[in-house]
Amino acid sequence: MYAIIECGGRQVKMDQGSEVSVDRIDRAPGEEITFDRVLLVGKDGGEVLAGAPYVANAKVVGVVTGEARGPKIRVFKKKRRKGMRRTRGHRSTLTRVQVKDIVV
Repeated sequence: MYAIIECGGRQVKMDQGSEVSVDRIDRAPGEEITFDRVLLVGKDGGEVLAGAPYVANAKVVGVVTGEARGPKIRVFKKKRRKGMRRTRGHRSTLTRVQVKDIVV
């Protein structure tokens, strides 16, 4: 069974028992977290439940395992023939979540 949820403006696929990274959530490691913005649920028999926009009474329960840093993103700007060059970038902080259960 899997679910596609909306978290932090992004869509994340969560399989039961897997560990996924989502945008930073202010929770301590070991705390339980519930995602109720479920967009789609795929059951083991091949049945798919799609929401409009969310699946009613569906939620994903997980446990926060810690935080991690995402990849470094570099933003480079240049204007030709002017000598203007600028490099900036960032690394996002991600929260690791262990999926315990998908409730429909």
